[in-house]
Amino acid sequence: MNTRKAEWTRETTETQIEASLNLDGSGTYSIDTGIPFFNHMLELMTKHALFDCTLKATGDLPVDYHHTVEDVGIVLGKLVSDALGDRKGIARYGYSLLPMDDALAQVAIDLGGRPYLVYKVTNRKRKIRDFDLHIIEHFFRSFCDQARMNLHIIQPYGDDVHHAYEAIFKGVARALYMACARDARVQGVPSSKGRVEGT
Repeated sequence: MNTRKAEWTRETTETQIEASLNLDGSGTYSIDTGIPFFNHMLELMTKHALFDCTLKATGDLPVDYHHTVEDVGIVLGKLVSDALGDRKGIARYGYSLLPMDDALAQVAIDLGGRPYLVYKVTNRKRKIRDFDLHIIEHFFRSFCDQARMNLHIIQPYGDDVHHAYEAIFKGVARALYMACARDARVQGVPSSKGRVEGT
């Protein structure tokens, strides 16, 4: 059985990121972005997708968190795509309906190669401590573009802002776990076209 692993080092004038990903892991992680709340969300996503992930990001945090958060999305998305390889034999679709106390997240994923993000978050609170929550949408947009996935995230209710975003990241994790899973009944690419979009 082929191992589904990838690693990448990406450097720009704004960020330097070194990361590795194993889709067939056990949920172990070592994540340091310099942003505690963002670390926590990525740790949840890794743990509940049962991926193994190491990630070290150094960015221009005194300027803004935006560059680091967006570039981490780019790196993680590329690692998912690289680890999936030709995408033969995968389930392709995944979904999750995930509660976190008062909050709920609905997530659906298609790994068919067509990147698109739908992002609708009901909780309108703008910050957790000094973290601007609107940046999370940029993270997921970069993530799904590079992973070449169709990603729908809907957070229909939930008053506690931390619970709302925790439900989102855990929901994405469980949907990813399902979509990336190998299915022995799937012969070749899971598409009637015989190929993944974009290849």
